[in-house]
Amino acid sequence: MQTNLLFGIHCHQPVDNFDKVVYEIIEKSYKPFFEILKDYPQFRCSVHFSGWLFEFIKNNEKELFNLIKKLSPQIEFFTGGYYEPILASIPSHDRVAQINKLSNFIVENFNQKPRGLWLTERIWDDSIIDDLKKCEIDYVIVDDYHLIASGFNKYELNGYFLTENSNNQIALFPISKDLRYIIPFATVENSINKLKEFANYEGKNAAIIFDDGEKFGVWPKTYEKVYEKKWLKNFFEKCIEDETINVTTYSEFFDKNKAISLSYLPTVSYHEMGEWSTLPNISKDYLDLIHEHSDREYLIRGGIWKNFFIKYNESNWIHKRALELSKVENQNEQFKDFLYRTQCNDVLWHGVFGGIYLPNLRDNAYKYIIKCENLLDIKSGYTKSDINMDSYEEYKFYTPELITIIDPKMGGQIVEFDIRKKEFNLQNTLTRYHETYHNKIQRVEENSDEVLEKKESDEEIATIHNDNILATTEDIELFSDWYIKKSAIDHITDRGFTRAEFKSCTFQEYGDFANQPFEVVETTQNSIKLKRDGGIYRISKKDTTLTKTFTFENRKIHSNINIQTDEISVMRYLLEFNFHFQDYEILTVNGHNIGESLHFENSQLTILDQSLNKTITFHFDQCIEMYVYPVKSVSQSESGVDYTIQGIAFGFAKDFSTQLDLKYTIEVQ
Repeated sequence: MQTNLLFGIHCHQPVDNFDKVVYEIIEKSYKPFFEILKDYPQFRCSVHFSGWLFEFIKNNEKELFNLIKKLSPQIEFFTGGYYEPILASIPSHDRVAQINKLSNFIVENFNQKPRGLWLTERIWDDSIIDDLKKCEIDYVIVDDYHLIASGFNKYELNGYFLTENSNNQIALFPISKDLRYIIPFATVENSINKLKEFANYEGKNAAIIFDDGEKFGVWPKTYEKVYEKKWLKNFFEKCIEDETINVTTYSEFFDKNKAISLSYLPTVSYHEMGEWSTLPNISKDYLDLIHEHSDREYLIRGGIWKNFFIKYNESNWIHKRALELSKVENQNEQFKDFLYRTQCNDVLWHGVFGGIYLPNLRDNAYKYIIKCENLLDIKSGYTKSDINMDSYEEYKFYTPELITIIDPKMGGQIVEFDIRKKEFNLQNTLTRYHETYHNKIQRVEENSDEVLEKKESDEEIATIHNDNILATTEDIELFSDWYIKKSAIDHITDRGFTRAEFKSCTFQEYGDFANQPFEVVETTQNSIKLKRDGGIYRISKKDTTLTKTFTFENRKIHSNINIQTDEISVMRYLLEFNFHFQDYEILTVNGHNIGESLHFENSQLTILDQSLNKTITFHFDQCIEMYVYPVKSVSQSESGVDYTIQGIAFGFAKDFSTQLDLKYTIEVQ
């Protein structure tokens, strides 16, 4: 019997990713792949490009775009959400619009109507079936794990399955994890031998591989192997020459064969995504269980993709801001396009790749959120709604220059602070979360190969699927925050407070104001007053009331803070802000470049952001102590470990006993 090889590549880059990154990937991956493909017209394959990337190539790499166009007779093009959203995470009308937008692009440029859909990150939920049928989709790419998690035999998935919802039927092609893990990392010989194992009888003899095009050139050490050592050329040749392998397309296989079975899938993605999306309180137990029962891991499902909205407050906020904007009536085409760009999936989660940890991705999401806001043309006033779906209303204040959002539930913090004309959110910070992989990070010397040598041989290279090297040459500090790192955070500590404790988030907290709900006492079109009747818990609880007001004036925020307490000891009030900037190398604070930490005693603090060409100034009505440090986070990436500045923390401290009155103004010029 023959093996039907269904080979596909999925190519995607986050919306507005750095040009230099995209060009490098084009040169090292996409362009050489298609240049080799043109020499093998018998090798038919499937291709999915996200719409933004296809558009970028069409506008900036016409030679490559024309080459793909020329090769279109041997390519089956797959559609998907134009800006690569997780389809199950966006509203139905946006889902249909994004799929149709990419399908129309393919029809217009390649004269081919897509029948298949690349499911972003293979995030499956039955809720998408009806909309897929509206878009005239016949089949979808999922993972073999989807069916294994439903109880199907791993060794009987060599074809397609059917599923349905509300009488709408769709076919499912499951990618082989075994093939995903060896192509192109194993030798050509071993890869061909693995393909031959899929030979069975008619309709059950498909070797299904549809994976990242970036694997062929930009994943670690793949360019050398795939192109310089001619792995891809040899693989194409062997597949064509071997009479036991029939290289075909998904559409041809679908038309010639019947489904293996009816199936019903849980809400699920590939196995690794289940690990990454497991909630922190059970993640260690989950990994221990997987290790203990590695032979039956298919019975142990981790989390679901939407758990990232629970794991990362910042992910949930971006997602819910996009949902909020999606409800706007009378959207014009420009508004819709900006909205769809905010729905790009990359920024919303974290696994091997940086995702939510990458400040530029978050900047890009907020850029389009603010563009949408500006199109609404609200010059002043406020709105209130439960944006982040936590049962508490957030208050959004507009001035011609700024948009500021206050979250009463989360300590009355400023959770978004947008400079409208710059389309930039100063509040785009990231809390320092503990990740389970932090315990695996290794410190190695510069240019050390000792870790890699344990994983690789002369002909096979390590893959980040299961050999991700968590090594770094930096002296990193692992800190975790017990509250969300936004702004106008009220701490009550003591006079033993130090800069080091502020940086490590280990100072003694005596109050219950930093992350607890405040009551909204009063609002006007340009102000809000919040109050919390809480306590100071130095020895025993002492009743304490903290009241704060914000008044919004064009490019200024005025704030008054009042504390009344039964605690007679001298305490230290700490007002914390965390701001995000574009380029920390050219940022100055009171004339100083930001280093490990700074300390001032003054009534004014001035931040000069040369990248934004903006100055942000804090004016206090009295001299106070000021503490400043860069907030860095530790995440894993395809190349190892990233240690990234996410923002600058500003602490303003003042000693008090029984009462405190403090006034300050933030001015953006």
